Amino acid sequence: MVRIQENDFSIESEIDSCVGTRKDVGGIATFVGVVRNISKDKDVEKIELTHYEGMAINELTKIRDRAVEKFDIANLSIIHRVGTLYPGDRIVGIVAVSRHRNAAFDACRFAIDELKKSVPIWKKETTPDGETWVEPNP
Repeated sequence: MVRIQENDFSIESEIDSCVGTRKDVGGIATFVGVVRNISKDKDVEKIELTHYEGMAINELTKIRDRAVEKFDIANLSIIHRVGTLYPGDRIVGIVAVSRHRNAAFDACRFAIDELKKSVPIWKKETTPDGETWVEPNP
């Protein structure tokens, strides 16, 4: 239920996959991160995301497993894109499903916060002033 990919994703498909045939799900929370067109008062033309593949998947899996255990949720999916993306493109998608809404909300926030802290994915922004590697912002 964790993936790193270049192509776009459908949050609706992720929800369907996470819920599956379960009938005990009462809450579904999602988070979708998108590319902004401005960063530090500069226009962003594009971003490039690179990663350390094996380690990134391993870290995402740990985050997913910890969220499922910590918040007693039914399922959690994390998708992160890499490659060249443009303003408005989706970067990351997280889906948490649980019996109750609070657990789903909490698991979603936990997953994105932990992802920003520990997953080896790096971002380079291109602005009219040139290219800049962006420091992680947990």
